[in-house]
Amino acid sequence: MGKYNFDQLIDRHGSGAMKVDSLNEFFGRDDLLGLWIADMDFAVSPRIREALSRRIEHPVYGYAGAPQSYWDSITGWLARRHNWNVKREEITYIPGVVKGIALAINFFTQRGDKVVIQPPVYHPFRMVTEGNDRVVVNNPLIFDGESYRMDLEGLERIFRDEHPKMMILCNPHNPVGIQWSVDVLQEVARLAKKYGVTVVSDEIHADLMLYGKPHFPFASVSPEAAEVSITLGAPSKTFNIAGLVSSWCVVKNPKLREPFFHWLMVNEFDAPTFIATIGTEAAYTQGEDWLDEMLEYIEGTIAEVEEIVAEKMPDIKVIRPEASFLVWLDCRGLCMSHDELIKLFVNKAHLALNDGAMFGAEGSGFMRLNIGSPRSVIRYSLESLADALASVCAE
Repeated sequence: MGKYNFDQLIDRHGSGAMKVDSLNEFFGRDDLLGLWIADMDFAVSPRIREALSRRIEHPVYGYAGAPQSYWDSITGWLARRHNWNVKREEITYIPGVVKGIALAINFFTQRGDKVVIQPPVYHPFRMVTEGNDRVVVNNPLIFDGESYRMDLEGLERIFRDEHPKMMILCNPHNPVGIQWSVDVLQEVARLAKKYGVTVVSDEIHADLMLYGKPHFPFASVSPEAAEVSITLGAPSKTFNIAGLVSSWCVVKNPKLREPFFHWLMVNEFDAPTFIATIGTEAAYTQGEDWLDEMLEYIEGTIAEVEEIVAEKMPDIKVIRPEASFLVWLDCRGLCMSHDELIKLFVNKAHLALNDGAMFGAEGSGFMRLNIGSPRSVIRYSLESLADALASVCAE
């Protein structure tokens, strides 16, 4: 029995949580079990709640600066958890990783410039790029039916022929859950350096590595990677505190960093709220035991998902993630159209998952399952899906 109770059922209705209170907006009905947006239903570490409560009890909520201890908590975490040494001047606050991507796009590229993404991939990469009048160039991942790999030959061809200004890297990759190897990351860095491409590395799932597998920060794998990269990360997914809106940006190369950080500063994009700094510092300095126990719980849940799916829905294939609490389900064996697949999950099983097509055409026939909930909830959801599938097959 662990120190923390991840089996606890917590009703989030009425708390403003998108996961449950925005179901009708995104799925057209509100009688669904929310297993979609990437936050967890677990209570956060008591240390975080205690730190926030102490500050909230003070009767004045005025302007607040970021103390040195806040920065030390982030750089200390990166050194301890990922063996990555980051200096204070190399890091700044940003108000969310997606906002950080948008800020980098707006600063480092111009309208009409090309930006490379690698679908199936987190859909804001495409939305933010196109919404800012840049052109998305796809370098799809290669899937062999069991696992994914990066198409490095295709990447070089795009760099050489399309002349993109930027690449958005997902490391670890969402939604397929793969941590890119050092060799692959080094080759991405070599190509980016050769062809003059700036790489924005989204590493928000970095702390959620599973089965003892290490995370490799892109900027740490080679001098070329450090030279071309802008790294974005956060405690939000790690500690289930996305609502605090606290993220960070590391830029090693002063030629990229100094003008970018100056622009962030003069526009006050780099100014955190005291809620963000206090929550982040408590998480990084006092939350590690909670995280380790949570990851062990997630590994056990993945094992149950694999067992139940194999036994009751063998035509669905579970792609085991190397990181995060998101499981990529290959449902193409059901021989349904993508619309039929969504109807199965939403209207028959009453489950709200992210449908794979939102991550790019390469995700058609897939679904993304958020297992960051008590196991009883995940078991119930899979039983509901199995029953719905049986009823469809009987029709």
